[in-house]
Amino acid sequence: MLRLTEFIRKALSDEDYKPFRGVILIWNLTNRCNLYCKHCYSSANQETEGELTFEEIKRVTGDLVREGVRFAILSGGEPLLREDIFDVAELLRERGIKTYLSTNGLLINGENVGKIKESFDYVGVSLDGTPEVHDSFRGKRHSFEEALNALTLCRREDIKVGLRFTLTERTASSLPFIFDLVEELGIPKLYISHLVYAGRGRKLRDVDRERYRKLVEFIVGKAFEFAEKGIDVVTGNNEADAIILLREFKKRFPERSEKLREILRMWGGNQAGVRLVNVDHRGNVKPDPFFFHSVGNLRERSFSEIWNSNGLLSKLRERPRRIKGRCSGCPYLDVCNGGSRARAYFAFGDYFAEDPACYIC
Repeated sequence: MLRLTEFIRKALSDEDYKPFRGVILIWNLTNRCNLYCKHCYSSANQETEGELTFEEIKRVTGDLVREGVRFAILSGGEPLLREDIFDVAELLRERGIKTYLSTNGLLINGENVGKIKESFDYVGVSLDGTPEVHDSFRGKRHSFEEALNALTLCRREDIKVGLRFTLTERTASSLPFIFDLVEELGIPKLYISHLVYAGRGRKLRDVDRERYRKLVEFIVGKAFEFAEKGIDVVTGNNEADAIILLREFKKRFPERSEKLREILRMWGGNQAGVRLVNVDHRGNVKPDPFFFHSVGNLRERSFSEIWNSNGLLSKLRERPRRIKGRCSGCPYLDVCNGGSRARAYFAFGDYFAEDPACYIC
């Protein structure tokens, strides 16, 4: 996760940068969903078998706090389909963990928006392009309109809300539309996720490398513009974006570029298995949601035991990571940390191969 606007502001200020030291948990509480999205990494459907119960969730929360989990992004499937979603959020908040809701927005309405405001510190609503593109990508007519209504309702209720967009070959042409929409609606945050070849996303294609780089240059350019307007721009799942940010920043503010590079080094690039962890609906623990393999199951071992005694996690926590291929000699490895390890696995069958979606070299 690369907080473009935050890093721009920090590099231009005289403040010291203090990287986040806790752990972010992405918790896929259910695999049920009311949509059938083409990029879904969890291949969400109507299956409910094997979901962790509320009591099982309750048992693990103490361990989460002890291991430094400070944020929990509650996702799915569609997390609002889980009847006890607000109980889970309340439980986590009682433990001092901030709660984020990641939703397609279709179930947010006047009846539950008040409870959502009480239960979540932030709400991210997915919207993947113009109405035609979004509805096609999400597999349901009028889903754009419903997601837009959710964003508008959250803004009206003064809920901290952001728009989530996935960059793929099918959605790339909608990028300018998305930036314009965020500004028009006064949405305070835009999160742009790069495609990872997991779940149904394995059937999609990335943008070709030359266009891909130009798209990221566009995103970074808009981040400089939005940094002045107080709108946050964040990208995820392709840490090569940090190099584009660094290059553009150096052109604009050469005297401050070394400070930005130091901020990016301290941030540390890809955080899978380091400051990021995933738990799926059956209790499987993964370094991030896109990994094919789990490193343990909460029904068999405690979270602390899993988090502190796994060879794959130990290798992911090495600095620098020992990445093969063109990444091995890259001068920016200390900035990107090798990029997506899940994407490397799906492309090459090796979690420590090069990231095939790196567009830098």
